[in-house]
Amino acid sequence: MKDRIEKDYLKPNERLDDLQINNYKIIQNPNIFCFGMDAVLLSNFANIRKGDNVLDLGTGTGVIPILLAAKTDAKHFDALEIQEESVDMAKRSVEFNNLENLINIKCGDICSATEIYGKSVFDAVTCNPPYINDKHGLKNPDMPKAIARHEIFCTLEDVIYNSANVLKTNGRLYMVHRPFRLAEIFAYMNKYHLEPKRMGLVYPYIDKEPNMVLIEAVKGGNPMLKTEPPIIVYESPNKYTKQLLKVYDINKSD
Repeated sequence: MKDRIEKDYLKPNERLDDLQINNYKIIQNPNIFCFGMDAVLLSNFANIRKGDNVLDLGTGTGVIPILLAAKTDAKHFDALEIQEESVDMAKRSVEFNNLENLINIKCGDICSATEIYGKSVFDAVTCNPPYINDKHGLKNPDMPKAIARHEIFCTLEDVIYNSANVLKTNGRLYMVHRPFRLAEIFAYMNKYHLEPKRMGLVYPYIDKEPNMVLIEAVKGGNPMLKTEPPIIVYESPNKYTKQLLKVYDINKSD
């Protein structure tokens, strides 16, 4: 079985990682980019409902729609990614997991999402966008990793503008980002009529500053923001908290 998988699905330097849910696996190349904890936390935070049509912006190798396909009763997932190598891996992962009828991967730019899909199409959008703008941090010299982490092809405003456009009225945006950009996030959401409704902060340790924020916003929603209990990742170096282990347990098959 292993030989068949490697022969039929994997290219040089790629690996097949177990997602620990529904026996789903994902193809990744560590020389390009591998998904992180932020994708897992976002898939757990997103409240995808039965019958939803969902768009994942900047899908990378497709981890978020694959995880959500296992966890939810959504009707269909579209996923958009600008890097052709990642699109190729995502499509092969979808095929490997027999999800071709549920997940459609497309190569394209987040800035063109409105033109690609049209307006008021989706019930929910998920997005794990590049976190860093030109004013913060050094760019990774490895271009695929730089594209995933830095606003090279799209800005925060591009993400929020296109998310708002493709969402139906009362549709939901689920996004993970960095807390130091919360003021910008809320300003752009207000500009494009997305009302923040739910927010959760993620802390590496209980005595450290948060390094991730999870946000749910509703298109055309009424003002009222609910703050979720904090998520603490580590209780000591390399030892997850029981809270985080519970999040990962949700991903495990019965």
